[in-house]
Amino acid sequence: MSYPEIETPALIIDLDAVEANIAEMAEVAAAHGVALRPHIKTHKMPELARLQLKAGATGVTCAKPGEAEVMADAGCADILLAYPILGEAKVARLRALRERARVRVSLDSVEVARGLADPARPVEVLVEVDTGLGRLGRPPGAPTVELVERIAGVPGVEVVGLLTHAGHSYKAATPAERDAVAEREGAELVETAALLGRELEISVGSTPTARRVAAVPGVTEIRPGTYVFNDATMIRLGVATEATAAARVLTTVVARPAPDRFVVDAGSKALTSDGVGTPGWIRVAGRPELAMRFLSEEHGVGGCEPGAGPAIGERLELIPHHVCPVSNLFDVAHGVRGGALDHEIAVAARGKVR
Repeated sequence: MSYPEIETPALIIDLDAVEANIAEMAEVAAAHGVALRPHIKTHKMPELARLQLKAGATGVTCAKPGEAEVMADAGCADILLAYPILGEAKVARLRALRERARVRVSLDSVEVARGLADPARPVEVLVEVDTGLGRLGRPPGAPTVELVERIAGVPGVEVVGLLTHAGHSYKAATPAERDAVAEREGAELVETAALLGRELEISVGSTPTARRVAAVPGVTEIRPGTYVFNDATMIRLGVATEATAAARVLTTVVARPAPDRFVVDAGSKALTSDGVGTPGWIRVAGRPELAMRFLSEEHGVGGCEPGAGPAIGERLELIPHHVCPVSNLFDVAHGVRGGALDHEIAVAARGKVR
């Protein structure tokens, strides 16, 4: 039985794989002379953030003030809040954070800029640009130029960079298509900065594009997050393998109700329903003959050849479709090495959605 001392379902982290993943991305950044600012929403663990910083990361990226507060408590001194900060409560928390660390904020509106402005100590902001995801930001070129000029006119705000997230790279059908997204996200921000005539940081990247976009001339910073663990999506996109998929949900087979079906004790409350229906959405590590079919809250239902497959009581390691929300489902992860439990890791930023 794998890790008999760990009660399932549980999040297990292969520490050797994590350390190799961290070192590899740090080498990519160093080779191209760009800063590496990993997004901690993937792991939400101060222990792993410290490993990333020790390996050469210049700071961390957080999505919400709650995550940033946890990372500041853990000693992270340079934080990018890659999310618009709006409302009195959040702005007050931002001001408190700025007393403890260098904190910059991304935004895409004059309204948000006015709300967080601090004339006594200007807030550093990066203006978000939409390079194809269709989420935040205006298109590159003239629309962003106009917005940057308006934001720069807000007293108490200093525009220090342009930022984008190429989340649409997750839908790339081929490596060539993925690389084209990477080159375009970098080039469009560099060209927009040139139109502005400003010396600006160019902050880009997602895990699928990070290695390619780091080489685009003019890019100054990459912000991958998923690379620290990888997941089934990264494997599908060709930027990871099962060996580099460091985070798995350890689960136990609790039923064999039919010859071609097995049930495990990890459902959507341990794996999320993210990606349901995508071929190979959840991988059973080391068992390509098994396929996860669907999840309910507490049950994971898988398929196998009639009469084959796992026995009741057998343990499986499931590689999530999207690992970031999975980390947010566990209070504790179990760090393992060489098939043995090493130590527990607190998921300290779990649930910090505000």
